[in-house]
Amino acid sequence: MEMTDLKAAIDDYSHAAEHRIYDLQERLDQMETKMARPGCSPDQYIDADDYEHKDAFVRGFMQKGDETSLRMIEQKALSTSTGGDGGFAVPTVIDREIERQLRTLSPMRSIVRVKTIDTANFSRLVSTGGAVSGWVGEGDNTGIASGDALRTGTATPNLKKVEIEPGEIYANAAATQRSLDDMQFDVEAWLQEEVAEEFAVKEGAAIISGDGVNKPKGFLEATSLATLQAVKTGADGAFVDSDVLIDAVHALKARYRKGARFVMNSSTLAAVRKLKDADGNFLWRAGLMQGQPDMLLGYPVTEAEDMPAMGVGSYSIAFGDFERAYTLVERQGVRVLRDPYSNKPYVNFYATKRVGGALVNEDALKLVQFAL
Repeated sequence: MEMTDLKAAIDDYSHAAEHRIYDLQERLDQMETKMARPGCSPDQYIDADDYEHKDAFVRGFMQKGDETSLRMIEQKALSTSTGGDGGFAVPTVIDREIERQLRTLSPMRSIVRVKTIDTANFSRLVSTGGAVSGWVGEGDNTGIASGDALRTGTATPNLKKVEIEPGEIYANAAATQRSLDDMQFDVEAWLQEEVAEEFAVKEGAAIISGDGVNKPKGFLEATSLATLQAVKTGADGAFVDSDVLIDAVHALKARYRKGARFVMNSSTLAAVRKLKDADGNFLWRAGLMQGQPDMLLGYPVTEAEDMPAMGVGSYSIAFGDFERAYTLVERQGVRVLRDPYSNKPYVNFYATKRVGGALVNEDALKLVQFAL
């Protein structure tokens, strides 16, 4: 490369670098401007309105029981809720953190499809197959013979309607007024942890075996179970060999295997970890790095304590693409009712959220049954 060409290349690179630095500086200036707004938290990058809502909720409502500022904020936002017996909506920044912790704490919520709705219920049409397809030429006519070619009119696909009506999940956390008055007590973090943990426990159990009455309908609930294909181990409450797991993998259609995983509880997983292939190699592989899932036959393993333990006829292992198989729906936002009277000297915070769920695609999920 000649000296002039090298100099031109250096100039081009320098010019591009200057543009990138300018863009970065502009973005930093915008962030500083936004964070300098009155009322913005010094340690969190949130809007002034969000911070005002959070401050009224935490310092006014939760710690002191003062609803005045919170009512004004909800009225200003044209909220349909009026507080009082119905409680108050948790501020967006706290609600997002509860949602984040829920996904971390709940193994099932983290693998199913979660949809936020703003209506009373959720309905969806699911294709069960049946559409006609084929290959045709550009000039072929629809539905009539043209020489040796025939374009068959596409048949109407078979559809089923899935309807999910959310029920109400609640967590009733309690703290003393003395602890709420303590400046060292992080009431915001406490509420987030208490609510997220209780919600995670209830949701996890319902997604697996809920009866659908004021709660999600689990994929192991009787009517859902009747639609799922199960591969039997060949022995009551036990494994005969590891072949049943291979059979379960290949019972699932190939298009669902890419996002598939095994789900079982810890006692079943302990038995699975002892299984070996014909060459004496263990089927189970631990995640090589932190954050990576354990693997079984090349598929991730999710440990869910609400799955049934191994027993006669039990459905103790599920395998499939849970995001396509199961949908969890929720109304946006958590509501909190403050009750300082019912359980003195404690102040109860009754948090509620509307959640529902159902199996929407049985083809995306298979089960292993411990039976003959």
